[in-house]
Amino acid sequence: MGPLNGTRVVEFTGIGPAPMAGMLLADMGASVIRIDRPMAADAMNGGSTGPHMSEGRTVVGADLKSDEGMARTRELVARADVLLEGFRPGVMERLGLGPDECLELNPGLVYARVTGWGQDGPLARTAGHDMNYVSVNGALHSIGRAEGPPVPPINLLGDFAGGTMFAVTGVLAALLERRGSGRGQVVDAAMVDGSALLMSMVHEDRARGAWTDERGTNYLDTGAPWYDVYECSDGRHVSVACIEPQFYAAFLTGVGLDGEDLPEQWDTEGWPRLRARFAEVLRTRGRDEWGAVFEDTDACVMPVLSLAEAPDHPHVRARGALVRGEGDRLVAGPAPRFGRTPGEVTRGRPLPNADATLEEWGLTP
Repeated sequence: MGPLNGTRVVEFTGIGPAPMAGMLLADMGASVIRIDRPMAADAMNGGSTGPHMSEGRTVVGADLKSDEGMARTRELVARADVLLEGFRPGVMERLGLGPDECLELNPGLVYARVTGWGQDGPLARTAGHDMNYVSVNGALHSIGRAEGPPVPPINLLGDFAGGTMFAVTGVLAALLERRGSGRGQVVDAAMVDGSALLMSMVHEDRARGAWTDERGTNYLDTGAPWYDVYECSDGRHVSVACIEPQFYAAFLTGVGLDGEDLPEQWDTEGWPRLRARFAEVLRTRGRDEWGAVFEDTDACVMPVLSLAEAPDHPHVRARGALVRGEGDRLVAGPAPRFGRTPGEVTRGRPLPNADATLEEWGLTP
């Protein structure tokens, strides 16, 4: 059922962060109808496999340049609690489905917009991708090794952390506020804003002199030898993240260096020596051998698993965080977990029946 059971969402088809937001809302129990082009909707409803993050929702085809398609869409918007769209600013307005029109049609509607640059500002109508959004707010500059270039964090930081998660947070907050006011509102979720906010701890550290703009020299950006990734004898890797002194002591014990004369943990001038020594020792055994050494310890050392290996890790398997579907396809489990109204995975199964969903919304097929 999920905690959002009874909440109705109209999602306009797109790519990246907006579909993932629709996916998360559906996993939490919302009834989501995705509006797509008629041919794409027919293919999906006919069993054609679509993008992973677009599964699990009812798909309705609508030609938004036709009177019939617009009438169908407006009927859905009138019955929805949430509208979710990820187009460039101005696109929905040109279609006649901007916030003014939709809120007049449905005053309680939460109108969620997720974009890279936001709805205003000099770059609002400029094209971009994840890496561009995290370039101008300092986030990308901070990721990488010393004397090397910034390293793009796939598209996790801008698209999904800075975009999807803030869009979903905004939707939930606006739904909660609507209980008192009875009114909907626009949620402007910009990836440039969200990823900037995610850097709050770094800005705090920088303000108190504990972080510099010199990449790869700080305690969380591979500058510290006890917060890094090391190669093992088999060419695979382990992650070492023993920040607190008790965890650092457990790490030294595990690698057999607890009695050696080494620089103090936070002595930055001694970090190169520590790094060299750690690298030397960790290359003496394979990744899984080190995994066995540090199992059931608080040393904060873990094997770095590939996407193929990850579902078989005992903790990942026990939590159902990753599940193998048909054809060895990976499907992520629902998150977060709810004690009384658990959500469920909405992907990797046939699409919900469109006629049944429309009838639930009070519309005829």
